[in-house]
Amino acid sequence: MAEIACSIGPVRVGDREPLLLIAGPCVAESQDLVLRLAERIAAVCGSQGFSFVFKASYDKANRSSLDSFRGPGLAEGLRILRRVKDEIGVAVCTDVHETFQVKAVGEVVDLIQIPAFLCRQTDLLLEAGRTGKPVNIKKGQFMSPAEMVPAVAKVRSTGNENVLVTERGTFFGYNALVNDFRSLSLMRDTGCPVVYDATHSVQRPGALGGASGGESRFVPALARAAVAFGVDGLFVEVHTDPPAALSDGPNMVALSALETMLQELRRVRKAVEGYER
Repeated sequence: MAEIACSIGPVRVGDREPLLLIAGPCVAESQDLVLRLAERIAAVCGSQGFSFVFKASYDKANRSSLDSFRGPGLAEGLRILRRVKDEIGVAVCTDVHETFQVKAVGEVVDLIQIPAFLCRQTDLLLEAGRTGKPVNIKKGQFMSPAEMVPAVAKVRSTGNENVLVTERGTFFGYNALVNDFRSLSLMRDTGCPVVYDATHSVQRPGALGGASGGESRFVPALARAAVAFGVDGLFVEVHTDPPAALSDGPNMVALSALETMLQELRRVRKAVEGYER
């Protein structure tokens, strides 16, 4: 079987590569918070042997309520992410919601992310692919793993082969998500490295009425299961104070708990090395 791998700036992810962690706050709440998180997460990843890509959104266009905080906007958000690259020296990622945003985003970030709700939007996928930057497509909560094959094909039709796919749970009735871990294996049929989003998988969409809830206590166990299943990377939203976060606080991991979680994941990865995925 051909090797499954791709490059994200200086980071290599896939077969025979270190586990990748895509992590950061849901949204760029402030420059100070973003820089502090990026510096600390990078240090923890380095100490535990993980590759690292920092992620923060400049605009959360799919918030439950019109009154919810969305972010600093495109120009300010990209300025902050550029400072992360320049000052912390790590690869950066953000998500795009509109085709007109893609060119500017591609000039700054190392990894462009397609939100789960938009993973079938042909024009958005094509525009992201044309930047030449790696593209992380999150699987829609309404889709089967097999349906990610044509989504990936849209990006690759532009000549861009650097694509990742991310599992983030499947709708189970109202306000709930479940994980079918077979998806982590089935999505390798796309020929892409597979990432598991451990924090959005515990989300309770719309459960708080004007916002989504979450059950962050399940994040470490689900992440361990995903690593045992053979994922290439993990997506984890991290905050210094999750209850005070302006978006997705109920499903976030506290910065103070991250190192212990990565230590556990490193031990799981070592224990399953050599097993067939």
